[in-house]
Amino acid sequence: MSRLSIERDHLARADDDIADAERRITVQMLRIYRLREGEHDTREAEKLLTALQHTLDTWNEHRTEIVREIARLELLNPLYKGAGEGGP
Repeated sequence: MSRLSIERDHLARADDDIADAERRITVQMLRIYRLREGEHDTREAEKLLTALQHTLDTWNEHRTEIVREIARLELLNPLYKGAGEGGP
């Protein structure tokens, strides 16, 4: 498996992780809304939401690095561009 293929796999996993984190954030926001409706304390739920958002930010930064690495590899070997498994 080429380095580019590995990076593309990493990108697919990063995209899946980001989508999962976005779903979790949405669910947590709904929980907070329901807690507020019931006049419950939301401090811990809000702390968890903040942690989830920070994690998502980190994963988005990591995704950006993967995209940059893919672009770099494609520049180093133009045969990579658009190829599924081609190139070294």
